[in-house]
Amino acid sequence: MKVAVLGLGYVGQPLLKRCLEKGFEGIGFDINEHLIADLSKSISRITGFDASLFPHSIKKGRLKLSSDPSVLREAEAIMLCLPTPLTKQHTPDLSFVLSGVKAITKHASKGVLVVLESTTYPGTTVEVLQPLLEKTFGMVGVDFYLGYSPEREDPGNPQSNFDNVPKVVSGITEACRRKMIELYSQIVKKVVPVSSCSTAEMVKIWENTFRAVNISAVNEMKIICDRMGIDVWEVIEAAKTKPYGFTPFYPGPGMGGHCIPVDPFYLTWKAKEYEIHTRFIELAGEINFRMHGYVVGKVVQALNEQCKSTKRANILIIGITYKADIGDLRESPAFPIMERLQKLGACVDYSDLHIPEIPVLRDYPFLKGQKGVPLSPDTIAGYDACVILTKHKNLPYETIAEHAQCIVDTRNCMSNYHPKCKVYKA
Repeated sequence: MKVAVLGLGYVGQPLLKRCLEKGFEGIGFDINEHLIADLSKSISRITGFDASLFPHSIKKGRLKLSSDPSVLREAEAIMLCLPTPLTKQHTPDLSFVLSGVKAITKHASKGVLVVLESTTYPGTTVEVLQPLLEKTFGMVGVDFYLGYSPEREDPGNPQSNFDNVPKVVSGITEACRRKMIELYSQIVKKVVPVSSCSTAEMVKIWENTFRAVNISAVNEMKIICDRMGIDVWEVIEAAKTKPYGFTPFYPGPGMGGHCIPVDPFYLTWKAKEYEIHTRFIELAGEINFRMHGYVVGKVVQALNEQCKSTKRANILIIGITYKADIGDLRESPAFPIMERLQKLGACVDYSDLHIPEIPVLRDYPFLKGQKGVPLSPDTIAGYDACVILTKHKNLPYETIAEHAQCIVDTRNCMSNYHPKCKVYKA
């Protein structure tokens, strides 16, 4: 079977590689011409991802990488791995998915299996994709096939892969579902069929809502513990010794990544159609956004206790990716925190081994082109406060502990060191 992956980002690249490894002929399509050129030369922007199979497969005639959608004509199955962000009004933005569907209707052949992998609200596949595809191809389950299988990516986690993470699959009709099972059984070790595409869509939304609610809960617990003079990290370590009924989640400066801060609001938006007010989910989102202000407040407190004003203070943000040991900036809490500190008059720099220069950011265009600074003893000592937002493994924590004037630690990074300055847990 010839399989096309439409959208070569954090989900599409690993999926395309896996298909090649399993013997499929592959087509990789993305509108970003620079990305296509890089992948053709084994260059990937995903931290730790080995793209060397791509040029090797191109030479063997088993892979085409292109920004020309006409290549989709050859595909027997097309998997859409496209972004599904929120608008500024916190409503679903399906523009990328709709552009992908438009390319399919214009170029794909009859009999094709179309799979949506992007996270979205329950009902998207049947309410949005099916009518658009039926206008071109005919009856679903007869003239073409349509299914949904949510991506399950854990960036930066080498233990998370296609062999140990089961894949939920579904189809619009029983014939579609059989096609989905047949396809994904050759790609992953375990397939979990469910009864409908809406069920599969809800599975993904619930997985991410579960994490969002629990992360928000532990962040609120952190604020309570701080006021009471209790170390929340000690509380969590003791609580997780309970062998049942407790799952440890860890606090931080706010949720990041494409999924956790975004996906629950897809459900919130859809629930309004059924006259349901999702108060719990909205509260979780509110707490998440509150964490940015909490961290900034800790920075202000740290400076005040040094008899320094936030205005014109030199502040170093350490780690700006949303998660440790990856180069992913999507929805990172670092940027709203940097923005708030700048609005208070602070001079804000950053250091991150994975991000030498800040790229274009939709909501923070003023940060474009800012370059990271090295974490040398002299550099660290020159800042009024060092704010640790991401717990990268290879950071020089001993050097930070030795030379920082004060540290605001949102990830409990300094617990194994003995800083000379005061550490403010945030």
